[in-house]
Amino acid sequence: MKAFAVTIAIRATPERIWALLTDSAGYPGWNHTVDLVEGTIAPGERITVHAKISPGRAFPVKVSEWEICRRMVWIGGMPLGLFTGTRTFELKPGANGTVEFSMREAYTGLMAPLIGRSIPNLQPAFDEFAGDLKRASESGGTGRPVYEIHLTL
Repeated sequence: MKAFAVTIAIRATPERIWALLTDSAGYPGWNHTVDLVEGTIAPGERITVHAKISPGRAFPVKVSEWEICRRMVWIGGMPLGLFTGTRTFELKPGANGTVEFSMREAYTGLMAPLIGRSIPNLQPAFDEFAGDLKRASESGGTGRPVYEIHLTL
């Protein structure tokens, strides 16, 4: 079975991270691996992901599992389970007030060995996704640090 995975510690609340992961319109603003996410990321909804690694291709998936601020699963593929890609996002309490974010994508089904050969190495894109999520979560979503300004009058 072909699979890709990444785990990273993020110094932000689970709510902040979850808000980024579930805001389809906001993906291109913080994530360098995604051109567009069409649809609403919510339980049972179908969305279409346009990834930069595959220009001109759209990946329709269904949000099949949803535990707010903990776990979300996207599933897509061929009819009858001939080929299925399952992407799992998880948030777990980490050390020192951090959240451990993990993302895994695995491919299964009768056609997985054949189709799996044509899937490029997605690990660099997974690493970039996690790094972008960390930066956006820790900076307030803009990818830039959040600064407080205090004025004394």
